[in-house]
Amino acid sequence: MRDFRYSFFVTFLCLGLAALWGYQSKGGLVGIWPALSVALILGIMEVSLSFDNAVVNASILKEMDEKWRHIFLTVGILIAVFGVRLLFPLLLVAAATDQGLLDVADMAINNPVLYADYLDDGHTAIAAFGGSFLFLVFLSFLLDPEKELHWLGRLEAAFGKLGSLESIKIILILLILLSLQNFLPISQAERLTILLAGLSGVVLYVFIDSLSGFFSSQAEGDAFAKTAKRNGAMGFLYLEILDASFSFDGVIGAFAITRDVVIIMLGLTIGAMFVRSMTVRLVYKGTLDNYVYLEHGAHYAIGVLGLVMFYTIYRPVPEVVSGLIGVVFIIAALLSSIFYKRRLAHRV
Repeated sequence: MRDFRYSFFVTFLCLGLAALWGYQSKGGLVGIWPALSVALILGIMEVSLSFDNAVVNASILKEMDEKWRHIFLTVGILIAVFGVRLLFPLLLVAAATDQGLLDVADMAINNPVLYADYLDDGHTAIAAFGGSFLFLVFLSFLLDPEKELHWLGRLEAAFGKLGSLESIKIILILLILLSLQNFLPISQAERLTILLAGLSGVVLYVFIDSLSGFFSSQAEGDAFAKTAKRNGAMGFLYLEILDASFSFDGVIGAFAITRDVVIIMLGLTIGAMFVRSMTVRLVYKGTLDNYVYLEHGAHYAIGVLGLVMFYTIYRPVPEVVSGLIGVVFIIAALLSSIFYKRRLAHRV
């Protein structure tokens, strides 16, 4: 429970603020319970949707030094809460409506229905960007020729060999984007949006991956410490963008539960804190080493989630479906890991 103490503190704080907001915005005690219950539901939803995110975060964090772990778990949570779950949606609506940030913030509080409609209009760009980035994360794992442990046996090993082809994952994601752009029954403007937003996700992933590889390949010696720090910085940036890609759809989906932007931020903050706490526990308790297929399950969940985000450009998908996808893969990976450990024990 020690790893979750800050999460519980933030939960009580956010629920207190939600109760206060409900009391003030609804004109008395009648508004407290609805605000509390919705904030709690949003927090639970965010945790269920993001457990696979915590596993992937942990797989990256375990390779980083303690300094950058601490930065991700402190500064990173501020970026995740205020940057991704509050500021980014405001910036998106401001860009779409040519309004100032303060005007959009006023709209979000005083006219949340209109704000939600504007945010929903930006879903195509968000889904194309986030889907591209997430699916590239999955392809990088699936097509890794150096990966030795394969959850799906020979099939996964064959994909690993395919990863030896130069730029194969970029080719695959570009083919997906071109297929979406050409074959979905959508407007011409949405087709262009898919292509531009999807390419932006690809460019950002390639940029981070290239810089990380560059810093990792620097010569050892006196510059080793600086190289490690720089690589840690790229890892931090990579994790923040990955978290953002996971969170975009959750922010928009939260408007299906409530149009109150304050309650949405408080509820998603609760979920974000618990995801960070789960990440800490996975890193420091060696959970990924004990359950060897968890990382596999999380990456497969990411891959399917990326495809789901692409599909939502054409037709909405309930948030519960996205959440269940992650849960199913994680449970399957957990059970596979337990059976794997038992088989090893019998061989000894």
